[in-house]
Amino acid sequence: MSDNWYMGNAADDADQHRGWLLGHFIASETPGSGIRASNDVEVKWGIHPAGQQRPEWTADDQRTTLLLLVKGRFRLDLTVNSTVLERQGDYVVWGPGIDHSWQAEEDSVVITVRWPSLTS
Repeated sequence: MSDNWYMGNAADDADQHRGWLLGHFIASETPGSGIRASNDVEVKWGIHPAGQQRPEWTADDQRTTLLLLVKGRFRLDLTVNSTVLERQGDYVVWGPGIDHSWQAEEDSVVITVRWPSLTS
């Protein structure tokens, strides 16, 4: 079987890597994971119950990030602004040097895409 394709379920696969589906931290030697190991991009399927939060701020992240709301109500605090994503499809993109924290105001599902996939 070819190792340059993969089919799965985001909720099932996300349990293995704290929600992350693609990225440098997925071992390419793990069966079925080769195509998901990437130094270029990270993709996360985030399921967050109401009240769950990341109260600490990221520290000097040097990646670009996209956060896309699938369902729920999700507050994103950036060092430059704060916003609440509340309508399906709402999203925020921010660049290197902008730190963030977040809180799920309702049960929420979000997709996060970061690039590049940095190991440090």
